[in-house]
Amino acid sequence: MPNMSLKKNEMPSQEPQVRSRNFEEVALGYTEEQAIDEARRCLNCKNKPCVGGCPVNIMIPEFIAKMAEGDFEGAYQVIAKSSALPAVCGRVCPQESQCEKYCVRGIKGEPVGIGRLERFAADWHNEHVSEAPIRPGSNGHKIAVIGSGPSGLTCAGDLARLGYEVTVFEALHTPGGVLVYGIPEFRLPKAIVQKEIEGLKAMGVRIETNMVIGRSLSIDELFEEGFEAVFIGSGAGLPRFMNIPGENLKGVYSANEFLTRVNLMKAYLPGSDTPIQRGKRVAVVGGGNVAMDAARCAKRLGAEEVYIVYRRSEAELPARAEEVEHAKEEGIVFRLLNNPKEILGDGTGSVRGMECLEMELGEPDASGRRRPVEKAGSEFVLDVDCVIMAIGTSPNPLIKSTTEGLETQSWGGIIVNEETGLTSRPGVYAGGDAVTGAATVILAMGAGKAAAKAIHRQLSGEEA
Repeated sequence: MPNMSLKKNEMPSQEPQVRSRNFEEVALGYTEEQAIDEARRCLNCKNKPCVGGCPVNIMIPEFIAKMAEGDFEGAYQVIAKSSALPAVCGRVCPQESQCEKYCVRGIKGEPVGIGRLERFAADWHNEHVSEAPIRPGSNGHKIAVIGSGPSGLTCAGDLARLGYEVTVFEALHTPGGVLVYGIPEFRLPKAIVQKEIEGLKAMGVRIETNMVIGRSLSIDELFEEGFEAVFIGSGAGLPRFMNIPGENLKGVYSANEFLTRVNLMKAYLPGSDTPIQRGKRVAVVGGGNVAMDAARCAKRLGAEEVYIVYRRSEAELPARAEEVEHAKEEGIVFRLLNNPKEILGDGTGSVRGMECLEMELGEPDASGRRRPVEKAGSEFVLDVDCVIMAIGTSPNPLIKSTTEGLETQSWGGIIVNEETGLTSRPGVYAGGDAVTGAATVILAMGAGKAAAKAIHRQLSGEEA
């Protein structure tokens, strides 16, 4: 029987007072009974609006119908036709602004929990199925992929399924890109990422770590080594700062460095080779998912007070509503309509506080959001000993500076054909954050899929 409840099945999770002291996954996942019950809320609409909201066009009603029947492996196989990273996407994709946004059930109630069902199907497969995916025969073409984040892994996986010999070049010592260095363990366990990567390796994808393209090898040298096309999925790992006084003090981090030390280097473990300052009172500047991740990590590292300092109101916070809710539940304090003016030192080179200004919202700016305006005479000092800047990132200029003829935006993003990912260099494609700046995992995956399709068409003359 259909489930006509107006509300989703609740996601089981750790209690806030427990999870704020550990790095274990917050959301615990549906039971089989909950998954089937939630799947039965789907109306299997004729025009499938949810599919149009998915950047990789997963056949959502089809996989949910399998779930409703209790055919969890069948559901996974439907998803796997479109997505190389279903266990990842089920956890970190902003479904509320994509597939679930267009769910008909959301008109008079809550949409179907599509992301939660995707996660369940992927986790069920990983737990119950041990057979490696079938490795296709080689078609003789070699492709290089730069970066092992979501766009690079998606492009590599789609091409490997078509028989291409794909080599992924990763700058760090562990593959996964932002999935391993940027997203905390409590949101995305690294074992999940590793499992997805092992599946790609089983299909023949080769991954070379500690390879900085632009230093270890240039793109021109990749072509000289016999690669027929190159996909750049190197992300946006260059942090931005506010250029205010005091940003060079000890105790000031970019969110990139802070999260990399915590997530990739496991700085929260005793005896870590890359320790990190455990501030007692921490300010995180910014309002996106990265800011929420940094704040929640600081709390788990033992901070007594953690502040989110954001210059607009709560309505303008770019972070997912779920991440904001979780942060509040864990005791993160939101200092909204506040903006840093200066980071103050203690005379020995360390942070002792941050001077801020109160803001008010004025007329809309170019983004359509109301522009924050300073309140005269509203300065105050926030008593903190650690500041984390989470105000955005841009692509590293290394590839641009070592690749002649590669056109980029003034801020560093690679210029591409939006449909194919083709750059100004023949045979060179790009996608994900290296093109758009910091965005979502699923949008990066969509760009990787589009580029893989275009590469296949270029080299074979066939549609993927």
